[in-house]
Amino acid sequence: MKVDEDAQGAVLNRLRRAQGQLAGVIAMIEAGRDCKDVVTQLAAVSRALDRAGFKIVASGMRQCLAADGDGSADAAPMTEAELEKLFLTLA
Repeated sequence: MKVDEDAQGAVLNRLRRAQGQLAGVIAMIEAGRDCKDVVTQLAAVSRALDRAGFKIVASGMRQCLAADGDGSADAAPMTEAELEKLFLTLA
């Protein structure tokens, strides 16, 4: 399964945002910031990563429902069980 072009931009934006947030968390820890502030920002990073993962899974579901996978002859669409396993990995 490949991420379709429409979803790819959104996924990359979310991952870049999470990367920036994670760098901020590291800087907060190095600066000795309050634990509550660090955990709040760490939760934001986690949500951003989850959203990126859900977008990838949703893209796979859309491809599977369209029954054409990624358009290549040697790549079969993901099964419902495979998609469910990916989804549960994020839960």
